Amino acid sequence: QVQLVESGGGLVQAGGSLRLSCTASGRTFSTYAMGWFRQTPGKEREFVAALTWSLAITDYADSVKGRFTISGDNVKNTVYLQMNNLKPEDTAIYYCAAKKFGWDNYGYWGQGTQVTVSS
Repeated sequence: QVQLVESGGGLVQAGGSLRLSCTASGRTFSTYAMGWFRQTPGKEREFVAALTWSLAITDYADSVKGRFTISGDNVKNTVYLQMNNLKPEDTAIYYCAAKKFGWDNYGYWGQGTQVTVSS
């Protein structure tokens, strides 16, 4: 099992920045990729960004490209999401997720952290 704990959410004005952190514990050696997703009330959870540890490959949703950056520290088992030039539409609960090699979908999830961007 892998446990994920997010931190760093909060309230920020439009144009501002926040950095989210997600620390993994447990059987972290089995983690192949980690990602960030977000969800707002009444909508499905959507992909934001992902990082593949071994290949250092990153991927982003079109809506955040150029504004968000995902990075990781494999010694600390922590992944970060630097969010710049935030917009009100970025307001959501942000979830950290992880998956093992060979998994099609993310199977480990954090509890979520609220990000609110005021206009």
